[in-house]
Amino acid sequence: MRSQGRPVVQVDWRIPGGGDAETVAMLRRLFGPRAAAVDAANAEVVRRLDEGVPMLTSVEPAASVLPDLGGRTVLHCGPPIAWEEMCDPLRRSVRAAVVVEGWAECPAAAGALLDRGDVLLQPANHQRVVVPMATAIGPSSPLQVVDNPSGGTRAFSPINQGPGEAPWFGMDSPAAIERLRMLRDVVGPVLAAVVRSAGPIDLTSLAGQGVQMGDDVHVRVQATTNLLVRQLLPHLAAVEGPERVETARFLSQNHLLFLNLAMAAARSLTEWASQVEGSSVVTSMARNGTTFGIRLAGRDRWFVDAAPPIGHALYHAGYGPEVGAPDIGDSAVLELVGLGGAAAAGSPSVAAFLGGTMADALAATEAMDRI
Repeated sequence: MRSQGRPVVQVDWRIPGGGDAETVAMLRRLFGPRAAAVDAANAEVVRRLDEGVPMLTSVEPAASVLPDLGGRTVLHCGPPIAWEEMCDPLRRSVRAAVVVEGWAECPAAAGALLDRGDVLLQPANHQRVVVPMATAIGPSSPLQVVDNPSGGTRAFSPINQGPGEAPWFGMDSPAAIERLRMLRDVVGPVLAAVVRSAGPIDLTSLAGQGVQMGDDVHVRVQATTNLLVRQLLPHLAAVEGPERVETARFLSQNHLLFLNLAMAAARSLTEWASQVEGSSVVTSMARNGTTFGIRLAGRDRWFVDAAPPIGHALYHAGYGPEVGAPDIGDSAVLELVGLGGAAAAGSPSVAAFLGGTMADALAATEAMDRI
């Protein structure tokens, strides 16, 4: 029509449901008699995500705050998955956790325990715990406790393991296992004392400041981590004993420290939002390196598909996509509350890291705004 000189208006439209008859019928029901109820439920979900104020309140061993975590149980990232189906990085992390718990002397012995089914594997999400990357945790792992007083909800995340040789990167080497022991025996107790002294810490405020300083609070958390460490510093200085120095060294070298706290904060908000019945809003999004799962508000059921490959991945020399594991970790919970990719337009370094421009980052944020 345009080529014939007639006026044309371009409309942003696509065939509903791709033209699939069953999907179109479902959409007709949703946007028909149930439309008002779904809209009301969705509005309440958004209100809860917007108005909650997550606070870091304590650091405790997992077994003391998770009553359902009994016996030989390891919590892992993503939707439910059997040991036989786990990707290699997650299997290594699980083995490291088993060794640290004292159930096996070495990763090989831990693998034998797991092969026999002598260790119970559960999704961390089912205990309101969120773990990044290939993280797996046992009962003795220190958890950061985040409370959302507005909704009366609580969520947890382990202390970020830091860069280098660590299980959350899929390693079960002696150094990686020692990192977990150090977090349990040194950093965890010191941070517990520091948080008790500092009082509840407003994580929303720190994240908000961090976004203004170039963080997306997912890939980049340097600013929020620095703000957190500055707030903890006077209380850390008051701790007695040599563990204070070791903890301070770990904190100063871990630019990813705030990531796990942001995840727990987001989980405390989505936990409140997930209590709304009849909503079509996604309130859980997690990957285990094999599958990718989502859950809707008001529903416990996981909708699962194959985990996608990583886009724009960086590899060590001699390695490439053929040896890379698919997407993994619970950190996608951050996108559900408007951080991460939804905030990429405010983080120039993230845009550069992903190999794009600020225009690409803006396009990603605008696409998520439509969602």
